[in-house]
Amino acid sequence: MTFRLPHLAALFAVLLLACGDGPGANPPASDASDAAQADIAPQPDADASPDGVGHEDAAPPDAIAPPVRNPRALRVATWNVKRLFDTTCDTGKCGGWNDYEELPSADEFAAKVGDVADRIDDFAADIVILQEIESDAALDAVVAALDPQGDTWKTSHLGEIGPDYATVDVAILARFPYIGAYHHRAKTPLLLADGTEEKFAREFLEVHLNVPDADGALPERVVVFAAHFKSKANDQPQLRLAEAKAAHDIVAARAAATPDALIILGGDLNDVPGSAPLTALEGSGALSRVAADVHADYRWTFNFNGKQQAIDHLFLATGASGQYVPGSAHARRDHPNGLGLSDHAALLADFLF
Repeated sequence: MTFRLPHLAALFAVLLLACGDGPGANPPASDASDAAQADIAPQPDADASPDGVGHEDAAPPDAIAPPVRNPRALRVATWNVKRLFDTTCDTGKCGGWNDYEELPSADEFAAKVGDVADRIDDFAADIVILQEIESDAALDAVVAALDPQGDTWKTSHLGEIGPDYATVDVAILARFPYIGAYHHRAKTPLLLADGTEEKFAREFLEVHLNVPDADGALPERVVVFAAHFKSKANDQPQLRLAEAKAAHDIVAARAAATPDALIILGGDLNDVPGSAPLTALEGSGALSRVAADVHADYRWTFNFNGKQQAIDHLFLATGASGQYVPGSAHARRDHPNGLGLSDHAALLADFLF
């Protein structure tokens, strides 16, 4: 993992944010669309097509303008980059038809890293939540391609669950200084309905950041959670539901402990609005799914057999500080099945203190 301390001038040059209270108390430790449309614009949600069955209508008209960014807003993106493996074979079984671990050549790895970095650069985001990064080596390569001078992205943190074997992990990149990180997977047992005990499928990662206020001086605390719930391949729906319930409780507790912070959860949750896991996250009102106010055409992130589904999400903790900028949530994709070399689109949204 890489942490970069900011130069004072660089910190002052960060995108201006709205004023808020000072940083919260230190937390306790715990463990696919038209190719021509790269940036899909949102509009108020008036569609009658539920995400739970996918959305297969024609793409919206090109005349709809993209969202205009509030210059004082913080932009956050989440994106599943699709299996970014490094060039080291950790398992001894790599690259074969039945091998889970991929072993790209140096050129293949550089091409994949460059694609990821180019897309992130196009987001113009301040914080990026990533899924399916194998290792610190892979994450560091992305940061080096994205920020060759090492002065723009101050924080990069990987939620590694298997340093000695191949895993696709979550990560958080930010343009702001790092305060601390908390890894919840090992310390959060998940009790399933049948009485068995499981863990989060991937790390449930929490990273705290110092973000300058509107005057570029006083720091605000931003807390970002990165998630990647159990996929529907070899499905375990009860595990995904348990992940959602535990994530809800962890984020809600952080909001109660740090009410002055802006708290955001993002990731590939592998389920759609109206499903049991999404209902578990949203039902109490402690978390607000920010793309709920935009048309389904502008929030779907995954194309499964022609069904366009919203399975990548961003949430705001309503019990803490800050607000979502209405209408700012939008999917970013450049081919009918996702973005770049990934089979997922990215989801972006803007927030204010």
